[in-house]
Amino acid sequence: MSLPLPHQDILSLINKGVVIPAHPLALDKHRKMNERRQRALTRYYLDSGARGMAVGVHTTQFEIRDSEIGLYKPVLELASEEIDGFCKMQNQLVVKIAGLTGKTEQAVAEAQIAIECGYHTGLLSLAAFKNVNNDALIEHCKAVAEIIPLTGFYLQPAVGGRILDCDFWRAFAQIENVIAIKIAPFNRYQTLDVLRGIAESGRAKEIAVYTGNDDNIVSDLLTTFEFPVENGKIKIDIVGGLLGHWAVWTKRVVEIFNDIQTVKALGKGIPASLLTLGAEITDCNSAFFDVKNSFTGVISGIHEVLRRQGLLEGIWTLNPHEELSPGQLEEIDRVYKMYPHLNDDDFVKENLDRWLL
Repeated sequence: MSLPLPHQDILSLINKGVVIPAHPLALDKHRKMNERRQRALTRYYLDSGARGMAVGVHTTQFEIRDSEIGLYKPVLELASEEIDGFCKMQNQLVVKIAGLTGKTEQAVAEAQIAIECGYHTGLLSLAAFKNVNNDALIEHCKAVAEIIPLTGFYLQPAVGGRILDCDFWRAFAQIENVIAIKIAPFNRYQTLDVLRGIAESGRAKEIAVYTGNDDNIVSDLLTTFEFPVENGKIKIDIVGGLLGHWAVWTKRVVEIFNDIQTVKALGKGIPASLLTLGAEITDCNSAFFDVKNSFTGVISGIHEVLRRQGLLEGIWTLNPHEELSPGQLEEIDRVYKMYPHLNDDDFVKENLDRWLL
């Protein structure tokens, strides 16, 4: 059976490397979706220069799948509609990625919805399989891959993920319809497990690697990883990022990402200033993601930045118990003051009224 694959132009864009924000969910004070601001967020990311969008992922809130909420398909449809309009108007390509979760029946159903909504690939979370061996995991992945091209996802255990060893990633990368992998364990050892698995799979040239390590973004993008294999050495570059952190200050994200791509293409060494910038970004992430409280306020932190800029009305989430942690607001104040060169507040101010139309 022939498996589905994105158009070659989309595959080329994924392989080249792009900025992919993880799309938040805009709610009103009644905790219902605010369609106007949901669309405004998508327009903000597109006008910032992001050429990919991940929707229905952790940052979008997993609760959108609850039967009484029922927002999974509507959220995917809204983003897809805005992206298609942008692509037609600007003659641009944008990669559409849908988050997929749950056991096989649920993940397959979500993959079918994603295909119906025009998404190119599914970001497959394995958080539902806490105590399942690699063989069973791979069978699950293959079943979903029959519906939609897969982007693998190493979700950090602190927010619901599980440990996935090198053997799993080697086998996963050998699935024909795997086109990319997002590495997000927030752990250097586990990051290397994924990369070594890809190197040993024989498909390193066919799989685009994206960082989801919001704590180590710049270093991931600057590093060329090298692994000895039977026939020599395999070099792997992390070509782009799919990140919750990139849901805020996205205009500056794109500018920094372009600078990193230029530096790597020139091959003349890495300026120390980029490494310094990377540390500053990690410090900002510590505030936004509420590291001091084990990521409890991660979504609320992202919402708070977007609220300050006027993109969101409030920081409401579908879970009424999810909010900023004690001291998190002060931490966000701190990084705003310390690193003013990293925000894009002026850009948002100039365009907000147009995005909200």
